[in-house]
Amino acid sequence: MNIQSKILGSLFILMASSAFAQTSDADQEVAKLSKDKWQWMADKNVAKLDDLFDDKSVFVHMGGSWGKERELEVIKSGGIHYKKADVHEVSVQIIDNTAIVLNRITLLAVVGGNEVTNPFIVTEVYVKQNGKWKMGSLSFTRTMGPPAQEQPKN
Repeated sequence: MNIQSKILGSLFILMASSAFAQTSDADQEVAKLSKDKWQWMADKNVAKLDDLFDDKSVFVHMGGSWGKERELEVIKSGGIHYKKADVHEVSVQIIDNTAIVLNRITLLAVVGGNEVTNPFIVTEVYVKQNGKWKMGSLSFTRTMGPPAQEQPKN
């Protein structure tokens, strides 16, 4: 193997590891934002959510779908109080400036004055605009039966 091949090989490895690190950092950034969002929803922190939700964002629930303003009003008024989201699994896929987050959760919520617990797979779509992640969509899909058991922590 000549010196040029060794240099090119080393450069390729360096570029590949750099790209991986950037993807990994972005994955972590979006996963943290998703986690923070669950807490903001539980706290009814509409100021943080207003900043996170894009003006064109859409929300899909078991009872219907609507836009940003209605979602913020539902949260603020307590029409849906997202009391606690137990997040069992999170995956993040980034495609260019779009991040798709899947959360498998058990959600404890108060809906119309009734406390309910439901297992969901929640799909979140974020778009990076001017260096900042904005939520474009949040969709709840109720799963059939109880959620899978969490693995014991070591």
